Amino acid sequence: MRWAKKDVYDVTCYRHAGKGYAEGHRTIAFRERQCHFCLVSHPPMRVLVLNSGSSSLKVRGFEVCEGAFTDMGAYHPLLAGLVREIGDHATMELHLAGGPTVMESKRIRTHREAVHWIFDKMTESFPFCAFSLHQIDAVGHRMVHGGDRYVGPTRVNETVLLELEKLGDLAPLHNPACLEGIYGARERLGGQIPMVVVFDTAFYYTLPHVARFYALPTEIAERHAIRRYGFHGIAHGALAASYARGTGRELTHVRLITLQLGSGCSITAIEHGQAIDTSMGFSPLEGLMMSTRSGDLDPTIVGYLAEREQVDVAEVERWLNERSGLLGVSGRSGEMRALLQASLQEGDPRAQFAIDLFCYRARKYLGAYLAVLGGADAIIFGGGIGEHAPEVRARICHGMEWCGLLLDAERNRQIVHLAPGEIARISPDHTPITVYVGATDEETWIARETMASLAPDSAV
Repeated sequence: MRWAKKDVYDVTCYRHAGKGYAEGHRTIAFRERQCHFCLVSHPPMRVLVLNSGSSSLKVRGFEVCEGAFTDMGAYHPLLAGLVREIGDHATMELHLAGGPTVMESKRIRTHREAVHWIFDKMTESFPFCAFSLHQIDAVGHRMVHGGDRYVGPTRVNETVLLELEKLGDLAPLHNPACLEGIYGARERLGGQIPMVVVFDTAFYYTLPHVARFYALPTEIAERHAIRRYGFHGIAHGALAASYARGTGRELTHVRLITLQLGSGCSITAIEHGQAIDTSMGFSPLEGLMMSTRSGDLDPTIVGYLAEREQVDVAEVERWLNERSGLLGVSGRSGEMRALLQASLQEGDPRAQFAIDLFCYRARKYLGAYLAVLGGADAIIFGGGIGEHAPEVRARICHGMEWCGLLLDAERNRQIVHLAPGEIARISPDHTPITVYVGATDEETWIARETMASLAPDSAV
């Protein structure tokens, strides 16, 4: 949003009367009676986002002007929170924009309890703040897997909840946690506040058939709904949207490759704003090497290990999900930062090989997607590793000058932390393929999808 030059506005909106909002290093003050916070005549809307992970809960509160719901740049964060280690002794951090930060820890068993904890703390610590429970106009929830049925933002009702319960087996670590968050929010806010579920898999509804299906017998695949669903869709969509905002280019006119590299890792090819291929498939296990997941491997290994180790298939799958990847190869850690340190300071050969294998796998997929797209206008790195590990970015791009992909060493070295939704170029000027680092902003994407789907002219 572009502010007017003056710092004080007349206001009519009771929400902003007598309050101030921090903008950079100055505060926008308000008089009573006439609200121009969004520089329009009507008051803004408040949307709360609950982003549930397997053992975490991210919370963001936004204000957005009516009529600007589809513009991610129009969403102004007023509240941010994070609960870690749900299921054990959890920790919570809750921050009000321009105000205090609350930190606390206690035993939290479920995401439902975590939502209640957050709401209790909001009421207790920020009773008259710019973002309180009674001012929420809508709630957006992230859910990992929507199956074949849910291919766009979906408003929550009793029928939808029953259907979502049935999808738990498709993403057992994530979908039940997301549902617990929905139930917790409904218990506190009631059924009058509209709530919307935004699905990670929905971004990949546009995959062409050749990228969507496996070479399995058609009857069996259809009987069990086996296909490549794709994951991390919200993150990849947010990275693409950040690129469009940061460069001023319309997504309908560009070819992008986005790499979301964190604990889980995936890569997506995007053309005309739509995903046309992605590395994760029927489950998040397929594709790139990850923190504890193996990524691609010969399927016969599963049966072979089950027979040789005298365990069932489920146990082998657990190994592939929890004991493989960076952790399994290095034998010491699934954290890229720890492995880089071990390689540099200790000369640990297994740590070095784990990093090499990780980067090789990513580079191989990157080359494949350049072929799928027939070239690319830009490549965007995101996620914890993608944003904070310049050495990994350099290793992945090493040797790809043949296609016009190269990095500026100094730019790459300097970019290690960005504000949510921000992007920074790390390739030289005037290269055929530009390379960016982006700070993945899932919560603003969820807020946008939520509010856009609730707009009167929405078809959702």
